[in-house]
Amino acid sequence: MSAIRSDKDNGFKRCSVTVMDNIADSHITFDEKGICNYYYEYQQAAREQVFEGEEGERRLASLADKIKKDGKGKAYDCLIGLSGGVDSTYVALLVKKLGLRPLAVHLDNGWNSELAVKNVENIITKLGFDLYTLVVDWQEFKDIQLSYLRASVVDIEVVSDHAIFSTMYKLAKEKNIGYIISGTNVVTEYIMPPDWLYQKMDFANLKDIHNQFGKVKLKTYPSFDFKKYVYYSAVLRLTPISILNYVPYNKKQIKEVITRELGWRDYGGKHYESIFTKFYQAYILPEKFGIDKRKAHLSTLICSGQMTREEAMAELAKPIYDPQELKTDKEYVMKKLGLTPAEFEQIMQQPVRSHHEFKSDRHLKSYYMNLLRKTAPVRHMIKKVIPR
Repeated sequence: MSAIRSDKDNGFKRCSVTVMDNIADSHITFDEKGICNYYYEYQQAAREQVFEGEEGERRLASLADKIKKDGKGKAYDCLIGLSGGVDSTYVALLVKKLGLRPLAVHLDNGWNSELAVKNVENIITKLGFDLYTLVVDWQEFKDIQLSYLRASVVDIEVVSDHAIFSTMYKLAKEKNIGYIISGTNVVTEYIMPPDWLYQKMDFANLKDIHNQFGKVKLKTYPSFDFKKYVYYSAVLRLTPISILNYVPYNKKQIKEVITRELGWRDYGGKHYESIFTKFYQAYILPEKFGIDKRKAHLSTLICSGQMTREEAMAELAKPIYDPQELKTDKEYVMKKLGLTPAEFEQIMQQPVRSHHEFKSDRHLKSYYMNLLRKTAPVRHMIKKVIPR
């Protein structure tokens, strides 16, 4: 990860179209017009993956028909993740309107806000879906989170994401479900510098970090190792669908829709339905890693025409954390994790380390997929459905 810079440094540079800059980002580049690589990468992704209007309606209808056909006679025809945030809430609403029969999956990792719980309850009640809630063992989960904090790696959210993805694939196998419909989309969340996150399904990385810094033996935490990767990618052939890429998806307008139809209430920030995620994104990342994720989120909205650059700059000028909320949340997080103020400060002052300093199963996955392509030509039909 690159060294943290401040705006006052001579090397500071910001994109002339988006609000991305070179603070804590070793992958950003600029052309002669001062436009960054993320802008051009977004445009290509939008051309290849976003289908709106009649084309989007046609593709979505075709997908829905296939899901219904393949799910005939089964209890559910698809899986959806449900956090209670904007994206997953709108996915639930769309799935209902398409006439699909999903099993909704929710992660209770001990950090959900009361508002998040209420949103999920409203969605399930109003749409009439069945809900599977993964309640993690708190002592195990806390120990892994503390391991990541002590390891000084950037993507602490791997701990939650790995658990929910692992659980969804397990449920797909158990209930013979062939489709996982997600809220990932291009127009509101495409841009994200590689330095700011890590591969969610690298269990070897998670295990090594926990082995070095953890204290509690993991007995129930949902894992997704290389053997499971082989099984799910080659045998089950699950199909992920980013349904929001097939419909007009304006964040502001969608919030109004889900508020009106589902009684949804806003959290005030992307992924702020989790108290820990809010504290991590609005305090740990900026203070320790020099990362302000608002830049990526706002830049994506600029690229999709949902916000002007001036509006985005005005948003960035606002404090990332309300001082009183920060005080309250910081005390809550430290108490829940069992850290003293001195211990937490020591963690914040530890030098930043890369995930690549720990073991990884990425090379095994890469070798395996290359082997499949070389030894069985028909395997090129297999989709890479497992989040990396």
